[in-house]
Amino acid sequence: MNHLDQPADLANGSRRVCLAIGMFDGVHLGHRQVLRQAIEDSHQHEALSVAVTFDRHPATVIAPGRAPALLQTRAQRLRAIESLGLDAALVIEFDEEFCRKPGAEFVRDLAAGFGAIHSICVGANFTFGHRRDGNVKLLRTLGQALGFRVHGLQAVALDGEPVSSTRIRAAVRDGRLDDAGQMLGRTFAIEGIVVRGDGRGRGIGFPTANLDTLGLALPPNGVYAAHARLGQATHRAVLNIGLRPTVAKPNPTPQVEAHLLDFDGDLYGQRLELELVDRLRDERRFGSAGELAAQIARDIESARTLF
Repeated sequence: MNHLDQPADLANGSRRVCLAIGMFDGVHLGHRQVLRQAIEDSHQHEALSVAVTFDRHPATVIAPGRAPALLQTRAQRLRAIESLGLDAALVIEFDEEFCRKPGAEFVRDLAAGFGAIHSICVGANFTFGHRRDGNVKLLRTLGQALGFRVHGLQAVALDGEPVSSTRIRAAVRDGRLDDAGQMLGRTFAIEGIVVRGDGRGRGIGFPTANLDTLGLALPPNGVYAAHARLGQATHRAVLNIGLRPTVAKPNPTPQVEAHLLDFDGDLYGQRLELELVDRLRDERRFGSAGELAAQIARDIESARTLF
């Protein structure tokens, strides 16, 4: 899949493009329907399928205080889009200037940049542009003027309710990871860059990889069995999410740290994805480092029975 910074980066020659537009956080079942419609259109009309998405959630610019925790990093999102078979993805920088752009201007810029659009695929409730002045109705009006078709697809329902990123975030926050996985169409996973911690895990014989997960949706504090993906390799892991109550700190902050089983290597600065298999127990305080180490050993044995 080609990664584009602007429409002109796509070497499409005279071929038209079929666009799927959205934030696509989570690339859940509903998003996949929109993306696959663009792929189907491109196959039928000898065009190129392109996902148009954004470098950050629009709310971080429009209403920072209400910006949601994200289900995926940008890298995860683009990998999930690529796995569906899109030809390219355009990642637009959503900044103050872009935020002020009217919806019609946004679409006309896409049409001018790509040269020729065959179709635009979005969710039925999709809104865009300054003060959300654009919607599916406007897209259809612009389509008549600019010569493209519009697919406004209804939401996918599960258990009688629409699948949405908001609903999945609530499921993750509540620890209903099976529900989240059904709506995502895959196991929920946390990704982050490995950063330096305080080395306490190594000091008790269980070195951990500490992840930078700022801005990401996390399940409840506790200990989890997980698959850790590092590049093309997958390792078994035990993951702790929480405040590490055994370690005395005046102002503890949430930590996400994973001990990779049967692994010895330097992970600092690398991107690590943790696919949650099951929850092992609540996070709790132990009386000593020795008691904590003994419990971690038991956690590892419990995790091994799940893999």
